Amino acid sequence: MSLRDIVIALIVLVAGLYALRRPWYGVLLWTWLSTMNPHRYAWGMLSSAPVAAFAAGVTLLGLVSTKKKRSPFLGLPVTVFAFFVTWITLSWLMGRDVSEDYWQWNKCIKIFLMIFVTLALLQTKKHIMAFAWVLVGSLAILGAKGGFFTLITLGNYRVWGPPGSFIEDNNEFALALIMTIPLVYFLQLQVAQKIWRNALSVVMLLCAISAFGSYSRGALLAIIAMGGVFWWRSPRKGEVAVFILIIAIAMIPMLPEQWWARMDTISEYQADGSAMGRLNAWGVAWEVALHHLFGGGMNYQYSDYFLLYGKYETIVRAAHSIYFQILGNHGFIGLFLFLLLWITTYCEAGWLMRNAGSNPDTLWAAQLGAMAQVSLVGYATGGAFLSLGYFDLPYNMMALVVLAKKWVTSEMWRNAELEKEY
Repeated sequence: MSLRDIVIALIVLVAGLYALRRPWYGVLLWTWLSTMNPHRYAWGMLSSAPVAAFAAGVTLLGLVSTKKKRSPFLGLPVTVFAFFVTWITLSWLMGRDVSEDYWQWNKCIKIFLMIFVTLALLQTKKHIMAFAWVLVGSLAILGAKGGFFTLITLGNYRVWGPPGSFIEDNNEFALALIMTIPLVYFLQLQVAQKIWRNALSVVMLLCAISAFGSYSRGALLAIIAMGGVFWWRSPRKGEVAVFILIIAIAMIPMLPEQWWARMDTISEYQADGSAMGRLNAWGVAWEVALHHLFGGGMNYQYSDYFLLYGKYETIVRAAHSIYFQILGNHGFIGLFLFLLLWITTYCEAGWLMRNAGSNPDTLWAAQLGAMAQVSLVGYATGGAFLSLGYFDLPYNMMALVVLAKKWVTSEMWRNAELEKEY
């Protein structure tokens, strides 16, 4: 067992023991393991150990025994989320191949269960901010590492995500980093020390460089859309404009010829085999949803569907779109619930912006709402070209927004004793 294995194992063990008495520590442990996948970077037996299952187990044990919990149904997005989880379960049971799709349903349902646990256990500002730091920091560290790699290799090699995760592929990893940048900015607004603010500026810059270094065309479109909303929503538009300009100046001269060739295919999609294959997969998803109320299940990539409905080819391909992925897998009702979830989350974030910004005690919640909206725009844009319908970051972001609104409406900042108690 390597030193890296030992360090990660000790962190997991100690945090797990804490979680038995204070289960919200278990939420942080689970979030770190499921988002960053640090054990996948270990070299020994820990790389394949069920550490996330351990974290979930101790958290659930703590949840059962603690009195400091509440109903997770804290707002409209959570209700929509519950309906969505129920529908995808029905879709899986009524799908094309229940046994074959079990692994994907099982993977998703664990994530969704822990979202409900998170909503039940996190109550104070300390909880919410700790959750935000762990969630965002887990991806920001990987992004900074990828950005540094891109710089020292002059962009000649692609950046990849954590092995065995939703974002292992370079394209998915890039979108995750684009969604992370506005959340890092939110955290930067919460720190007073100049050294830490400068450090977080460097992290955002490296995350952006890492996203460019992924060679993802969808990520390029997402970062353009996100950058515009980021500037508009930021309370410091001048600083953000300078930040975007620095990224452009730093990246454009160093990007190699193959990167530009890759981006040029955006306007020449009809000559790009992968793009036409993607359009074909979208058409198949549409037809599957038209002919099957519950869709294909947790997966619609079956050869008979592509033989029957394929317009341009019969090769089985992934949807490469959160919208067509959910449509093909869970039908029109599933897509409706999926879209409604993000629309209501965006609206709740807007509520935070409108109602929490005038009070210094709740200003952080307004800033969270603004940056959550920016992140959701990145997800909605880049997700149109990537299969990240079940990725846990946006669902965790929904939890952050809902928790912050509950904190504001409950006027928790007036109860200093409760904050100390937790």
